[in-house]
Amino acid sequence: MNRSFLTRYIWLSIAAAIATILLKTGAWYLTDSIGLLSDAIESVINLLAALMAMAMLKIAILLPDKNHKYGHHKAEYFSSLLEGILIMVAAAGIAYTAGERFLNPRPIEKLGIGLIVSLIATAINFTVARILLSAGKKYRSITLEADSHHLMTDVWTSVAVIGGVGAVGLTGWLKLDSLVAIAVAINILRTAFIIIKRSIAGLMDTSLSQQEQDTIESVLSIYRLQGIQFHALLTRQAASRRFVSIHVLVPGNMQVHDAHHIAENIEKDIRHVLGDTVVFTHIEPMDDEISLDDIDLDRPS
Repeated sequence: MNRSFLTRYIWLSIAAAIATILLKTGAWYLTDSIGLLSDAIESVINLLAALMAMAMLKIAILLPDKNHKYGHHKAEYFSSLLEGILIMVAAAGIAYTAGERFLNPRPIEKLGIGLIVSLIATAINFTVARILLSAGKKYRSITLEADSHHLMTDVWTSVAVIGGVGAVGLTGWLKLDSLVAIAVAINILRTAFIIIKRSIAGLMDTSLSQQEQDTIESVLSIYRLQGIQFHALLTRQAASRRFVSIHVLVPGNMQVHDAHHIAENIEKDIRHVLGDTVVFTHIEPMDDEISLDDIDLDRPS
């Protein structure tokens, strides 16, 4: 499947990041709010993350070549991993700036127009985040999903900041602005942890989800009724592509031609229920004792 069209979603993310940087920086300049400054800093991180996502997505969509016969899909994990790290850097910068302002609070100016500008930026991020999330789930792109979650973090950050800055205007308690920014930094760290954990899991060849494995089992159960047996099932996820390997045990007196057709049908049925999946089958005679020698070989149940 040609996935080059996915880059248009990253261009949308880049455009949104540039627009929100300008808007949020303007809101901070008007109000001198550390909360709005923290919001603007996160949008800069959004832009850097989107640029990295573009680079990695262009690599991920390359066709298999001499040195990468299984494709380049895992490049998407590098993008999401870096995005998680960048989010952590943003959180650290926000927390440091907020701590400094907490010790030396300043009055907030031109509150009304600053909040309006920030609301416009938030609406842009929310719209783009929903588009990216929908595309990420539809096309199984962890890059688009990670970018979407990053933007949604920015949305909730902005909502918290706007609320905090508004509360400062109502109460006059200047330190509340810094406390909101610190709370934002903590929430951003939580999102970063989730993204990094998922990226590392992908790089470590984590098995398919239990739901997907149950789907495979539903296919195999049909063939078990026909007297076919299975073992040594292995699965892994590589960004948008799944890999499934399984040994197919057939009666020893079955002709190779017939056994091959059964294996081909199994592969086709698994691809049909899972989608973009590479399926490997290995045929073995079920009445040969050596067919069972490799059940436990590097294949924990």
